[in-house]
Amino acid sequence: MNVMLIGGGGREHVIAKYIARNHKVENLYALPGNGGIAKYASCVKISAEDIDEIVTFASDNNIDFAIVAPDDPLALGAVDRLEACGVKCFGPSQNAAIIESSKIFARELMTKYNIPQPKYKIFTKIDEALSYVATSDCPIVIKADGLAKGKGVTVAENFKQAREAIMSCMKDKTFGKSGERILIEECLRGPEVTVLAFTDGKTLIPMISSMDHKRAYDGNKGPNTGGMGVVAPNFYYSDEIADECMNKIFLPTMNAMNAEGRKFKGCLYFGLMLTKDGPKVIEYNCRFGDPEAEAVLPLLDGDLFEIMLAVRDEKLDSIDVKFKNAASCCVVCASNGYPGHYLTGYEINFGDAEKIPGVEIFHAGTKLENGKFYSAGGRVLAVNAVADDLASAREKAYEAVKLINFDGMRYRTDIGAK
Repeated sequence: MNVMLIGGGGREHVIAKYIARNHKVENLYALPGNGGIAKYASCVKISAEDIDEIVTFASDNNIDFAIVAPDDPLALGAVDRLEACGVKCFGPSQNAAIIESSKIFARELMTKYNIPQPKYKIFTKIDEALSYVATSDCPIVIKADGLAKGKGVTVAENFKQAREAIMSCMKDKTFGKSGERILIEECLRGPEVTVLAFTDGKTLIPMISSMDHKRAYDGNKGPNTGGMGVVAPNFYYSDEIADECMNKIFLPTMNAMNAEGRKFKGCLYFGLMLTKDGPKVIEYNCRFGDPEAEAVLPLLDGDLFEIMLAVRDEKLDSIDVKFKNAASCCVVCASNGYPGHYLTGYEINFGDAEKIPGVEIFHAGTKLENGKFYSAGGRVLAVNAVADDLASAREKAYEAVKLINFDGMRYRTDIGAK
């Protein structure tokens, strides 16, 4: 089969590595790919958001199957366009991807179908939003309605921060149209859990739970990022809580989307908070999380490509999806200044990091030139280690990270330490 992978980050690197192992994959293309992905796929300089060019490439190269990994092309309808041209896809249709592309849609869906969530209000006017937070208890959560590269959420500790977040979204248009409408939500208390799930709209199979570390600096301080590290499984997520989530959140969400005529086929991401009143949904995503995928997929004990084929053909119930009895720790090596302004183009020295047993290095933002790798993004590398337990996985991951260097490289030292 000729297979096309849309995207060019760490998530796409781990997907490329694992699907390339399947004997059915004869030719693998990545659009646009990155330096690390080039080991497994032919990288093509087409933006993941240029749907017209993607469709043309698929037609010209007789693509049989496409994996649409990032949120933006899913929200833009890449799956619909490709399927209409006869290309089978892993990923939700545009009308199902709205579960992530509109946080307001997601909240209203949860309200309609009694899925546990925080209290919230929707605002379209700056003065009304400011008046509301002025009389609200802090911390409070401000969210842009639409996609914002993982940076459209602010946990405001006081009114000043809440005001800045509202003005950034609604006046300064930091996130463009995504911030024209905002949500203001109560700030839930408790451990955070991420659960990715394969679903074909009929069957839903959760993957190993994980814990993302979104703040830029140690101690969960600094601005939100796309994610600075992950551990899996999440040590707060017990079998009892998993059963409760399956019955009160996961299956009800799948069924709610079906009832709305928005069958979801792909990877459905559940961002959860384990509160004193039980698990509640912080957010949905319509795809593999990044860097959660880099920690969770290495624990998959099976063939990722076969699972993706089964999801597309609504035959997930025929696949035995298993995970290893092990733990992952993934540490992100970022460019200094991320998630704000940062410089790129620095040569990366990996030392002997990749020789450490259980360690895999996934490229999030790199370019390959004349046999050398250079930094090309805010998040540059995702260094993941798998071991029998979390403590051993952390030790290996940080052993590897300390062998890697490029100018301006920084990382959190407390991933999985809590």
